[in-house]
Amino acid sequence: MTELLLYNTRTRTKEVFRPIDPGNVRAYLCGPTVYDRAHIGNARNVVIFDVLIRLLRRLYPKVTYVRNITDIDDKINTRARERGLSIAQVTEGPIRYYHEDMGALYALPPDIEPRATEHLG
Repeated sequence: MTELLLYNTRTRTKEVFRPIDPGNVRAYLCGPTVYDRAHIGNARNVVIFDVLIRLLRRLYPKVTYVRNITDIDDKINTRARERGLSIAQVTEGPIRYYHEDMGALYALPPDIEPRATEHLG
């Protein structure tokens, strides 16, 4: 198998990537906080990760790509309060636009996309 070298920012060296489970490589990208439209920083992370996910899928039989959506935080709460809307009403548009915008960049969608509000106690 071809070895994948990744740059380790802690050691400042290139190191061979050794997945915990070569039968199912798992990768997580911290997704957007959806209080407004996506910006270039959101797109940059997605495009970089897209290249990595595509490469991993060429090298390993199964890759699970997870990207979260932060759909509750102070900015969202403030915007909802100012506009007299629910949190869902504030976030549904930005989430839809985010998916459309990342799709326009031909970025692969994640296999799993949990939302913060799905995991509140």
